[in-house]
Amino acid sequence: MMKKILNSPEEYADQALQGMCQAFPHLYAQSGESGRVITRAIPAKDKPGIVSGGGSGHLPTFAGYVGPGLLDACAVGNVFAGPAVMDCMAAIRAADNGKGVLLLFGNYGGDKMNFAMAAEMLEAEGIRTRTVLACDDVGSASRDERLKRRGVAGLIYAYKVAGARAEQPGATLDDVAEIARRALDNTVTLGVALSPCTVPEAGKPTFTLADNEMEIGMGIHGEPGIRRGPLLTADTLADEMLTTLCEDSALEAGDRVAVMVNSLGATPLEELFILWRRIQSALRTRNISWLPPQIGRYATSMEMAGASLTLMKLDDELASLLATPVVSP
Repeated sequence: MMKKILNSPEEYADQALQGMCQAFPHLYAQSGESGRVITRAIPAKDKPGIVSGGGSGHLPTFAGYVGPGLLDACAVGNVFAGPAVMDCMAAIRAADNGKGVLLLFGNYGGDKMNFAMAAEMLEAEGIRTRTVLACDDVGSASRDERLKRRGVAGLIYAYKVAGARAEQPGATLDDVAEIARRALDNTVTLGVALSPCTVPEAGKPTFTLADNEMEIGMGIHGEPGIRRGPLLTADTLADEMLTTLCEDSALEAGDRVAVMVNSLGATPLEELFILWRRIQSALRTRNISWLPPQIGRYATSMEMAGASLTLMKLDDELASLLATPVVSP
């Protein structure tokens, strides 16, 4: 039996968005005929727009990152499903100030197809767009096939960096697209799943794991990872995740990184902090410095138990843009 706090599976995504906008009316507004487009409560002016989109079930990704210094609008689909073409179009229109719109989202087939169709149709209205895809999930493809990788929590760093650049006076659409691409080119993520989640409309777990198993590299929709095996201690897991990311991104002594330790939904802060105590020690041993970490729920998968680790190798400009204030709950 599925046990969730809901009224009906069909209304799950819509009522969650309604509640989010009612909780933070100074930040969020619903738009579009479907109500599946989230915009800033006070639209920005005289800047390149930034739009994202994706399925419900990942809050605060994607719609939660609409706000000053971040996104201008977001199109939202059903749980784990891409947004509709008309909602993508409505989000792009809402974000356009005459300076073009960056489309910034994860590397998933449905999202790519629908945003591409929306952008093509809006060209006739004179709206210019650029697209940058997040491909940070090292568990989904090798480094040599990086463009086949899924987009996961690393997308949030791209929101932050691109959002800050877009707010700077004189910023162009190409400027914003370039810095988003640079951020994502230097970002890698690896996740580990301990238990499945249940999509309301499906009513059953998305995958199965034995009580003594974990899967390293599993995607945020339950996609297969690198390997499945016995539960590891927190220190062993932290070491394996960090080593995998450092090797993939060729991090060296003297480098500086942004670090995100993210709960996939059910994992509590206590367990994230246990991971972090080992991660920061291992970074220090490698002589890699870091900015204050992001530790918490940033990109979830419903109530999946597990965590992801994201590293973004920094240069001075990326570090400066990350430090720019934003407004977001």
